[in-house]
Amino acid sequence: VSGSKDPSAGKALWGSSYLPSQHQATRLRGKGDPILYLNNPKGMSQADRRRTLDAIGDLNRREAEASGDREILARIEQYELAYRMQASVPSALNLKKESKETLERYGAKPGADSFANNCLMARRLVEEGVRFVQLFDWGWDLHGTAKHDDLMTQFPKKCQQTDRPIAALVTDLKERGMLDDTLVIWGGEFGRTAMMEARNGSKFLGRDHHPDCFTMWMAGGGMKKGYVHGETDELGYTITKDPVSIRDLQHTILHLLGQDGRRLTFPFMGLNQRLIGPAGEGMVQYSLLA
Repeated sequence: VSGSKDPSAGKALWGSSYLPSQHQATRLRGKGDPILYLNNPKGMSQADRRRTLDAIGDLNRREAEASGDREILARIEQYELAYRMQASVPSALNLKKESKETLERYGAKPGADSFANNCLMARRLVEEGVRFVQLFDWGWDLHGTAKHDDLMTQFPKKCQQTDRPIAALVTDLKERGMLDDTLVIWGGEFGRTAMMEARNGSKFLGRDHHPDCFTMWMAGGGMKKGYVHGETDELGYTITKDPVSIRDLQHTILHLLGQDGRRLTFPFMGLNQRLIGPAGEGMVQYSLLA
């Protein structure tokens, strides 16, 4: 997360919903220790930690066999993930290991709390085998109600903070031969109106939330190069050609990951729940794929 605040939806954005908690993401902090309590307390060696986890794991497995509670198995996985993090995270997130040229390309500064640093850390995490990395950048909710969220002043600042590092990330992945099997997805929360909002009579420039049109871009991971799918009217207010539903988008992403979103389910509340939702076919947008 970068920017002065967390996303409005909070931790739910990287939660696991009805999936076991082992599928929940781990937040990495921008300042200080990336993960709290990552280091062993004084007096405990790594060998002691390993023996402790083995003993706790044995007790948890016995309890899981007796109760059939999946969350106990998820807890074991979380403990093991934390142990692996102790060995890999400090090194993976150490931007001082990057060359001066790479840092300049991203606009990154070791120790800073910035979107540029997050983009570079994302590349390093993917190199370490992390399968899913999400980056959040706060500060785009520009309704024009005051000078600090006027489009004319704040929008250029936000573009300056994000355009350079995201371009560097895609270029870096390509040069390292990682883009072919790494899917990069860029998007916001929702669309924006094409006209000035003038909320409560404000004269500053701002735009309200708009649910009818939404633009995203995707790169690498099997996507077709240089392809634009769908069109809107000249004001960007209504979709006029090739709409893509949320489930179509999710199904396309799962297809690129080797999964069939129509068949990928998880038992919950007596039903086999589809991750892309219960309604609609969720057909893959094959025109998007290379």
